[in-house]
Order: sequence, then C-alpha cells, then structure tokens
Amino acid sequence: TRNTVALVGSAPSYPHGAIDPIPQIAALAQEHRIGLHVDACLGGFILPFIERLGYPVPPYDFRVPGVTSMSVDPHKYGYTPKGLSVVLYRGRALRRYQYFTYTDWPGGLYASPTLPGSRPGALSAAGWAAMVTLGESGYLEAARRIMETATTVRQGIEAIPELRLMGVPLFLIAFTSDSLNIYEVLDRMAARGWRLVALQRPPGAHFAITLRHTQPGVAEQFLNDLRSAVNEVKQGKATSKQSEGMAPIYGMANSLPFRGVIDEVLHRYLDALYDL
Repeated sequence: TRNTVALVGSAPSYPHGAIDPIPQIAALAQEHRIGLHVDACLGGFILPFIERLGYPVPPYDFRVPGVTSMSVDPHKYGYTPKGLSVVLYRGRALRRYQYFTYTDWPGGLYASPTLPGSRPGALSAAGWAAMVTLGESGYLEAARRIMETATTVRQGIEAIPELRLMGVPLFLIAFTSDSLNIYEVLDRMAARGWRLVALQRPPGAHFAITLRHTQPGVAEQFLNDLRSAVNEVKQGKATSKQSEGMAPIYGMANSLPFRGVIDEVLHRYLDALYDL
C-alpha cells in the first residue's frame, strides 16, 4: 500500500529455518521504490561459509539488487559474547538515518550513532577477539561440522514415520507430526535433557544444530531419544508430571479463540519475573 515503507525477508526465519525468496521480494521492492531489509541475524555468520563449502544457499545478501540493509548477530554462529549485533547498509546515505544529534543541549553538542547514548566497548572488543581467534578457517570448519551433523539429524527424523520435516532445512531443522501431539513428544525429550524450541501455527518444533552438537555420538543419542519419545507418545504412556510441560500450555493456547488472553498470560509471567 501507499503506507508501506519497506519490505523484510528472513535468511533464514527463526521458526522454520527457511530462507525467503529474496530476489523476488527485492524485485517487488524495486518496483515500488522502497527498501528491502534482510534479517540474517541467525544465518549471517554461517550461510556464507555453508555456501563456500558447496551447499546450495539461495541468494540473500547485497549481491541481490534491491537489498538495502541487513542485520547479523555475531553472538549466534559468530561465537561472540551475547548481545553483539550488527546492522549493515548498502550505502552511507541510509546509515545517516540511524544517527541521533541534538544541537541545543545545555551540556554541549550531542551526537550518537544510535539511539542508545552509551554502549559497552567490551562487547565489541570481545567480538573482535573471537573472530580473530577463529578466523576464516575456523568458521569454515565449524560450518562443515554443523552441516554434517545436520544431515545426520535430518535423515534420522525423515526415517521416523510419525514425524515430518517442515521445509527444506539447512542447519536449523523444523519438524512436526500429523498423527501425534508434538508437544507431548517435546515434553518427553525435555525429560531426557533435550530442550527443543516449540513452534505454533502450525504446532511443531525446531532443533538448531550448533557446534556443541557436532561432538561424537550427540546426534545419534538425540535420534535415539527422539525415537523413544515418539514411541512413548504413540503408546499413550503417561509422563511422571502429566500436568506440567509444554503440552498443556500450548494445548490451552491453541484452543482459545482470543489471542488477547494469551497475551495477558505472558504479561503476568513477566510480572512474576520481576517480583522480589
């Protein structure tokens, strides 16, 4: 519409690990003379190295005409401390819009490159140290190990008849079930020490493969536990704490027609975190 100021695509999306069709979205953005921002927070520090290794990665970055900005989180697959994030622009002209300046402050002339006036330099220094330590070869090796493990996990999930992959995964594997309550499967996985991310609309789960999962035997143990969890749900075995876990929560959330009720529950949960 006339009120659209920009388009946004993901590379990849956090829930399902899918890379949006960035070239097509970029063409639409150019047609309407608006910007296209690519959210590569999750994939920005692994997709380039996956591509270097020969895996098929759809175009998503500034090589695509029409992409005007990107966001990348080094604290994910860049292995830097938490809280380090980067925004990239195609040119300097766009960068000026993130600045904040104030010329009439009694304390003097004020200029900040971003909305926060003071930012910790320690994060930048620690991020630099991590990148220099790993280097290009380190990131390539990490990507190789992650993709090999992801292939093992993907093939293992495909071999479980009750489960179905969601999309075409690279390093983040999303799956669901057409015959079982997937949240009950997740609860049984949690009891075995696997904290998977629960998805909704539709119900599902995802497993983001990281460097820790590439240790010998980890992928095999995950798949063994997943098969056992699926069989338990299939056979109707009750958990030791039937009223706890994700299954009751997401079951309740999906049954309520008004999302405002769920929103209030989340607000009260956050209130509880602040209670002394």
